[in-house]
Amino acid sequence: MREAPETRQSLLLRLRDSQDHQAWTEFLAIYEPLIYRLATRNGFQDADARELTQEVLLAVSGAIDRWDPDPKLGSFRGWLFRIARNLMINFLAKRRNRPLAIGDTDFNRLLNEQPADASDESRYFDHEYKRQAFHWAAERIRREFQEHTWQAFWQSCVDGKTVKEVAEKLKMSVGAVYVSRSRVMARLRKEIERVGNE
Repeated sequence: MREAPETRQSLLLRLRDSQDHQAWTEFLAIYEPLIYRLATRNGFQDADARELTQEVLLAVSGAIDRWDPDPKLGSFRGWLFRIARNLMINFLAKRRNRPLAIGDTDFNRLLNEQPADASDESRYFDHEYKRQAFHWAAERIRREFQEHTWQAFWQSCVDGKTVKEVAEKLKMSVGAVYVSRSRVMARLRKEIERVGNE
């Protein structure tokens, strides 16, 4: 699959309205599991990962008005990753009962405006975003297809079975499996692009 698109700016602008439940629902469906997986990958236990996820989402809701979509400042996912990384550090520092050096507001603003580095964690965050966007989009479009069409796609593209195996199992022709795969992938791509840049 191509590189995952950035979260579309219209969604990010709609998040500035705390009463836009549809925008927040869409945002949470993609990013909440992503933040949770990042936390567990960094050694957080389930309860702590859930607490951290909530802290990150609260921080985003409080700071989304100040997020600057200027590409020179980095992507939204980079900004979100920095928030998550900083809150993980703060969370661990609090747990160790050490005093936390906070810094002044200008310093924090400067830190948050820096593009995220291309660390392994940052790459992992991007990879997990792509994975989450795929599963989110797949869930949204699945009802649009008959079960055998969906299974032909899923088994051959996701489960990694050969087209011939899938055709035999589903009692379809090899050509029908390829057509099913193509139809679902085209629709899936369209849904993922809808979430991405407009």
